Amino acid sequence: MRRITVTNHLSLDGVMQSPMSPDEDTRGGFADGGWALGANADPELGAEMAKGMAQTGAMLFGHRTYDHMAAYWPHQTDGNPFTEHLNRAEKYVVTRHPSLELDWQRSTVVAGDAVQTVAELKATDDGDLSILGSGELVRALANAGLIDEYVLIIHPLLLGTGQRMFDGVHQELTLLSSMTTGTGITLARYAPRGADGRAG
Repeated sequence: MRRITVTNHLSLDGVMQSPMSPDEDTRGGFADGGWALGANADPELGAEMAKGMAQTGAMLFGHRTYDHMAAYWPHQTDGNPFTEHLNRAEKYVVTRHPSLELDWQRSTVVAGDAVQTVAELKATDDGDLSILGSGELVRALANAGLIDEYVLIIHPLLLGTGQRMFDGVHQELTLLSSMTTGTGITLARYAPRGADGRAG
């Protein structure tokens, strides 16, 4: 069975909306897009994230996040490890639209109910799955008990508004590891607790 890991930027008040550019996601009139851009200049964080990118495995996206990333990453020529990893990784896009056309290399539509289709994908044995962004998908899978690990990049700021990653999610977590960089960003890894109180 595959493991599913979620990696996302969060503010201290749990906002995940539009971390990397002003126009990434303006739903609800959100005007603070790009709030996590400072992470790009944090060498300690970059080194830790590069370790994760070195892991093999496929990516799992919601439709909105996929569209945003597909418009950017295939056109980058800077040679950084994130570009190479994202472009060569197999990508699954969870959507209710089976006829959706995908232009980014190695992309596959996974159509239907998110929980059901991802549960079926998770039950296969073709390598682990990683989720970036994709808040609606993350919340649905978390409530269905399908997430195995959260890698949270927590920024020392409060936004006060915006979509929060865990809205409507009730889950006990176990801290697996954490580090705080010189810029005050905390990288924390959590796993959901099982019925016995231990990391599931």
